[in-house]
Amino acid sequence: MRLIGVGVGPGDPELVTLKAVRVLATAGRVFVPVLDAAEVGRAEATVRAHAAHARIERLVFALNERSDTARRERYWDAAGSRVAQWLRETGGTAAFATIGDPNVYSTFGYLAQTVRDLLPHVAVETVPGITAMQAMAAASGTPLVEGTEPLMLLPLARGVSPLREAVAGDGTVVVYKGGRHLPEIGAIAAEAGRDGLYGEHLGLPDERVGRLSDMDASGPYLATVLLPARRERRGGKL
Repeated sequence: MRLIGVGVGPGDPELVTLKAVRVLATAGRVFVPVLDAAEVGRAEATVRAHAAHARIERLVFALNERSDTARRERYWDAAGSRVAQWLRETGGTAAFATIGDPNVYSTFGYLAQTVRDLLPHVAVETVPGITAMQAMAAASGTPLVEGTEPLMLLPLARGVSPLREAVAGDGTVVVYKGGRHLPEIGAIAAEAGRDGLYGEHLGLPDERVGRLSDMDASGPYLATVLLPARRERRGGKL
C-alpha cells in the first residue's frame, strides 16, 4: 500500500514534472481536493491532462475554513477514511494531487497524517511540484534570490502584521494567501520603499501579473505577491 502526494504545480498542465505524470498515469486511484463535490477544482483540472478521468476521485475539504477547527477536522477525517478504505481494499497505490508542492502549505500533510493513523504500515511518499512563487518569478522575469539573499515566504490569511518586519530586511519576500489584504500589503510595501509584483491565477489561461502598486482592490485567496530584494548592480549580492 502506498500513498503518494503529487505536486501538480500552479495550474498549467505543462508545468507538471515527468515523475508526477508517471505517478498520475499509473496510480490505481488519483484523489483530488475540492470545496464542492460537484465542481472541478484546480488540481483536478490539471490532473485531467495526465490521468484517465475514471480513476479520479474527489475528496471534499473545508479548504477556506479559517476558524471552525472541528469542521475542518471532520473533513480531514472523512477524506482520510475514504483513502484508507481504498488502500485497505485494494492494497494498491493511491495518488493525491495538490496544486503547488505537497510539502508547502498543502492539504496533503493533514491527509497523510490521518491515513497513517488508520493504516500504520502504509508507505507515504511525495513528488515535488513547481510552486506559485516559482511560477510568479518566471511569469514576471524576476529572479527570486541572488547570491547571499535570504528568501522569506509568508502566509497572510490571518492578517498582514508579519509583513512589516519582513520587508524591513533586505531579502526577497513572497506573500501567499493574502489576496483579501492586498491594499494593506501594498501600503506596507510602499512604506518600506518597495514595489513588488502581483499575480493571480498563475499558470491558467486568465493569468494576471502586474505591479503591486497598480492594484487597488482585493484579489483571490490564492493570489501571490513577490517583493524582490533590493539590487543595485549585477552580482552585488555575491
